[in-house]
Amino acid sequence: MPSRPRTYVAFLRAINVGGRRVKMDRLREAFEDLGFAGVATHIASGNVIFDATAKEAGALERKIERGLKEALGFEVATFVRTPAELARIGENDPFPDVKKEGKPQVGFLQKTVTKAVREKVEALSNKDNRLTVHRKELYWLRFGGYDFGGPLLEKTLGQATTIRGLPTLQKIVAKHQG
Repeated sequence: MPSRPRTYVAFLRAINVGGRRVKMDRLREAFEDLGFAGVATHIASGNVIFDATAKEAGALERKIERGLKEALGFEVATFVRTPAELARIGENDPFPDVKKEGKPQVGFLQKTVTKAVREKVEALSNKDNRLTVHRKELYWLRFGGYDFGGPLLEKTLGQATTIRGLPTLQKIVAKHQG
C-alpha cells in the first residue's frame, strides 16, 4: 500500500538575496520536476510548501539540494519541517525570562548541536540579541540592530542555517496545518 502524502515546508537558504534571484514560478517548477505535488511558495524568500510521500526530512533535504543545484546552477542549503513541527517551534518559549518586545526569529539547522556549541551560541547574546539552540532550531530574539549576522552564526554553529521571522512561520502554519 503506497504511503499517503504529507505536507512539508522547505526553507531555502539565500534565495533572492546576494544576487541569487529566482522567480517563484521557476522554484515551484523545480519542486514539481522533483516529483512533489501541491507545490506553493510563501513570499519570495525561499519558503516552499509541498506534499511528498517520504517520511524522513533529511532525505528530502538532500533530494531538494541535488535537484536545485541542477535546476538553478548553485547550491541551496535546504531545511525541511512539517507544519506540525513549525507549530511546536512557534509555541516554544526559549526566553521565558525576557519581555517579548523584540523581534523573534528562528534559524533552521539540519543537525542537532552539542551542548558545547549551544553554549557558544548563547555566549553571543547581549543586550540587543538573545540566542539559544533547541533541537534543530536557533532561536534569536532581536531587540536592536544586528551586532552579527549569518556568517558568524554559521561559524559558531558549525553548519549552515537560514533564518525566518516568527510571524512568517505562524502564517505558514495557519495556512497549511491540517
